[in-house]
Amino acid sequence: MSKPRPYIVAETNWSQIRATDYEVVVLPWGATEAHNLHLPFGTDNMQCDYVAAEAARLAWQRGARAAVLPTVPFGVNTGQLDIKLTINMNPSTQAAVLHDVIDAVARHGFSKFVILNGHGGNNFKQMVRQAQAEFPDMFLCTLDWYLAADWSDYFDDLGDHAGEVETSTMLHIAPDLVLPLDQAGDGAHRSFKFRAFREGWAWAQREWSQVTKDTGIGNPSSSTSDKGERFLEAATEAIADFLVELSESKLDDLYR
Repeated sequence: MSKPRPYIVAETNWSQIRATDYEVVVLPWGATEAHNLHLPFGTDNMQCDYVAAEAARLAWQRGARAAVLPTVPFGVNTGQLDIKLTINMNPSTQAAVLHDVIDAVARHGFSKFVILNGHGGNNFKQMVRQAQAEFPDMFLCTLDWYLAADWSDYFDDLGDHAGEVETSTMLHIAPDLVLPLDQAGDGAHRSFKFRAFREGWAWAQREWSQVTKDTGIGNPSSSTSDKGERFLEAATEAIADFLVELSESKLDDLYR
């Protein structure tokens, strides 16, 4: 049986927690949604679990004491309400959950809080702005773990949902849960006809059932575990560097 990891709150007991001077609290946040035909609905959560734990482990080895909370398993999926068992959590609900978690750890004396986001439909920036005003003695921030390394250094197809990137990472994290790639859809998808959206200076929600037939965006056929491993290594090392830097920083000396 494996030993409890002291940086994973769910595995750690009160005896150890009360004796450890944690410096940073990490809240992973994923989603429960369809990922093409071959990946599990919990893909975003499994990725969050893995990345948060591995980044905390690397940071812990360097003396930074990060406490990783359980992953919140539901994200914003308002564009996929008609896809069976995809679970939507509205932004207003997310804001309420986030507030309560921050309030709890603030009462325990923590002053550094990181949201580790693993779902493209989640956007915590405005929630952080609002919470920061209410908890002025805390440093609150959000990061998208999947942007911590450059996709183009590791992958050929850069489709953003259940394509080569996510399939490769899941082939490394949980290969037994990934169906053979010849059973996957090709991830073909439609784009908005408006130039402004294609160029990125205008935005609207994508209605998933109108955009893709298999719920994927991006072709997973070239995915490999090796690609996923190398990408995850780069991302977790970058996040670990950030956790170390944050843990060593004083809140009155954050700018250069």
